[in-house]
Amino acid sequence: MNAPTTALWQGLPVDWADQLAACIHRADNAHRDTTAVFFRADDIAVPGRQMTRLLELFNRYECPLGLAVVPAWLTVSRWKALHRQACRRPDLWCWHQHGWRHHNHEPEGKKQEFGPSRGRNAIFEDLDRGRGRLQAIMGDAFVPIFTPPWNRCDKITLALLQEMGYKAVSRSQGSRPLPPEALPDLAVGVDLHTDRTPSAADGWQRLIDRLEEGLRRPACGIMIHHQRMNDAAFCFLERLLEALNRHSRLHMVAMQDLLS
Repeated sequence: MNAPTTALWQGLPVDWADQLAACIHRADNAHRDTTAVFFRADDIAVPGRQMTRLLELFNRYECPLGLAVVPAWLTVSRWKALHRQACRRPDLWCWHQHGWRHHNHEPEGKKQEFGPSRGRNAIFEDLDRGRGRLQAIMGDAFVPIFTPPWNRCDKITLALLQEMGYKAVSRSQGSRPLPPEALPDLAVGVDLHTDRTPSAADGWQRLIDRLEEGLRRPACGIMIHHQRMNDAAFCFLERLLEALNRHSRLHMVAMQDLLS
């Protein structure tokens, strides 16, 4: 899959680490209520250098990570390789469903795999096919949470997710339509790697603003795309995990823990 690195990670400001620390300090001191911080990595299925580096980083800091797996991309051999890297701390990972094959079905407008141009039967078949494949390959490691590709899906998909027994959906902050009451939306509000702001300076300011805003909420979801990460992006992510670990009001949690 084509995964270019955005402008932000090609031009970080010289004092980015100080700015990050100040951002987290401001958010941490804004009020006394705790914030549940969770990370979600998308487009998972293929082992490789970037994937290994990501898992090792979250292992090192004992930080939970939600892994949104594209069912059609996963094979038994790929799962064995991923599981081998993650088996030391199985409690850290939330392996869940990322669509069926990450394919856009909308003839115009924004990309969606589970959008309004598709019928209920076709949506149901892809949801069921994807879940069945992940359950067959991953067994008990699979968690019935659904992250739609491009963070978008229509109201028929949301209704089907509830009917089919999924525990939650995870989309972008403020997504519409709203899900049924019994289907929580574990929303991500901080996008580390796919923001299209053309200027590195503007991209950095946008990231810092959204991170501070997110860390003031009861829950802050942070989205990762490991294929788009360069050394600067990995360095930032490590410093972010270090900083979050030092602040008692900010609790890093697994996605499935937000369901209770």
